[in-house]
Amino acid sequence: MGQNATHRQTGVGAAQVAAQLRARYHLDDPFIVQYLRYLGGVLRGDLGRSYSGLPVSSVLAHAFPATLRLALIALVVEAVLGIGFGVIAGLRTGGLFDAGVLIIGLVIIAVPIFVLGFLAQFVFGVKLGIAPVTVGERSTFGRLLLPGIVLGSVSFAYVVRLTRSAVAANAQADYVRTATAKGLSRPRVVAVHILRNSLIPVVTFLGADLGALMGGAIVTEGIFNIHGVGGVLYQAVTRQEAPTVVSIVTVLVGIYLITNLAVDLLYAALDPRIRYG
Repeated sequence: MGQNATHRQTGVGAAQVAAQLRARYHLDDPFIVQYLRYLGGVLRGDLGRSYSGLPVSSVLAHAFPATLRLALIALVVEAVLGIGFGVIAGLRTGGLFDAGVLIIGLVIIAVPIFVLGFLAQFVFGVKLGIAPVTVGERSTFGRLLLPGIVLGSVSFAYVVRLTRSAVAANAQADYVRTATAKGLSRPRVVAVHILRNSLIPVVTFLGADLGALMGGAIVTEGIFNIHGVGGVLYQAVTRQEAPTVVSIVTVLVGIYLITNLAVDLLYAALDPRIRYG
């Protein structure tokens, strides 16, 4: 009798909690009403509340800076090193440097990101001791350098191959031969005529990759114990916290759209033939 009464009380309590949650999150309203209410909250900067009662905006405000710093380090690594190595390889196709860059890129692409993370953690953190093994709460740029390199390594390999192909193709173009025949210096020909026209596909990739870096850092943040958006998103998915998941995805989509808009505007600066309006 007592056990049955306990079960009945537990069932009644669970039903009351479920009813309170439905009322709090307006789950009984039609879908279009829920969507419009959520959209209005987003426009006001209100991303809702998690099941724990905390505002999602405050959760993101605590986790977002670490992920942003991590993504920026990865983006700088893949942009600076990737474009630099790609230009050299594209200007020296068939050479030893070109072959080495292509082989290293293939190896990086073939190795899973979590394997690269554990290897970097073991070599640079445990054996050499020149980088922290884990980041923790102190997510400074210095402590995030190694995780950022790991995160940007795969995209670095793609940027190298993309830049190398574009530079090698543009180096054989007629306008490059004309510029060389006019007596322009080799650095000017490379910087103004070859590199500038080769950057359009690379910039397109980098713009799209920033959004991917922001949302795809879950594995890297887990390996290096970084308290960022990836960890919050993973916990929200495992706990089935729909408001938190939807809010994080909304922010990431907004970042993706803004970066792609910036890339579209940058096209006109790279290639004057492209005009809008």
